[in-house]
Amino acid sequence: MLIGKFFIRRSTQIRNFCSKSTTRVAARSLIPAPHNLSVGNYILNSNGGKGVNRYEAKTEMLDLNSQIGNCIPLSNIRIGTWVHCIELQPGQGAKLVRAAGTFAKVLKESAISGGRHCLLRLPSGSEKLVDSKCKATVGQVSNLSHGARKLRKAGHSRWLGRRPVVRGVAMNPVDHPHGGGEGRTKGGRPSVSPWGKPTKAGYKSEAVKAKQAKLGTRPVKAKQGRK
Repeated sequence: MLIGKFFIRRSTQIRNFCSKSTTRVAARSLIPAPHNLSVGNYILNSNGGKGVNRYEAKTEMLDLNSQIGNCIPLSNIRIGTWVHCIELQPGQGAKLVRAAGTFAKVLKESAISGGRHCLLRLPSGSEKLVDSKCKATVGQVSNLSHGARKLRKAGHSRWLGRRPVVRGVAMNPVDHPHGGGEGRTKGGRPSVSPWGKPTKAGYKSEAVKAKQAKLGTRPVKAKQGRK
């Protein structure tokens, strides 16, 4: 049962979840708040087995896809359902679709793997195969307007922990390798960090063929004689 909500410097709300227990001390945990889930609602965390706990046995005949906030395996979720907080490996914990206002859509079960994988459409538009034993939470992550908010002033960005970004060509030579010079010039050298390390493609490495020849690991083709 949900007993409260608060923020912990995240883009979405965090809900305080109290699990039902036969003992007097009930376990509590924190979950990202699904959209349209209010305090006092009951949600289910199921492994797909039968008789896991007393509450699951009571709701065994109900449609688990209809309750927002239920955490169930992908194999038990209907096609077309919106889900979030998706696992990549069974029992690993939520790894995908956790940002505010995001959701993934269950497209179909893969026929190539014999139904062992489920095809999901992620918020980026890409499609990904995930093990059907992995859990996902039904619904959409709360705080839908997070991406549409505007910063009121420059200090608002500093409140979020974002420091100013200054170009190297706008600095003095003592502060950055690209600094100084007449006009906008960086001295003809490739883009580097303030400490002189390449930032675009890294250091140039030795050619693979030359390295194999030096180590003597390059395969030598046998010469074919004339027929």
